[in-house]
Amino acid sequence: VVMVDTLEKANVKDVEVDSAAIGGWHVGNRADPRAISTLQKHGLKCTHIVRQIRKQDFSEFDYIFGMDEDNMSELRRLAPKGSKAELLMLGDFGLEKKNRIIEDPYYERGAEGFETAYQQC
Repeated sequence: VVMVDTLEKANVKDVEVDSAAIGGWHVGNRADPRAISTLQKHGLKCTHIVRQIRKQDFSEFDYIFGMDEDNMSELRRLAPKGSKAELLMLGDFGLEKKNRIIEDPYYERGAEGFETAYQQC
């Protein structure tokens, strides 16, 4: 949702954006209510249903972004040999090196972590 909004504001067209979880714990559910609330606060609507990353994502997409080192490690492990997708850390684009890790806010109480993640994205 945030990436789509950012690209639209930059007038970038003809880009397909999707979101997928590393793990399958919440597959089929809506996004965390704290995430939805944070997005709504910023005028964004989230209708996303959680899905898990699939092997074919590595051949269908040019880029796959991780939010932290654990994500990146797991993405490298899951990527089939010869994958088309380039694996990149989202925080390497526009964030200072000390802030490049976008912490998973799911495990925090309240919505503050979701606001922090939104601001980093």
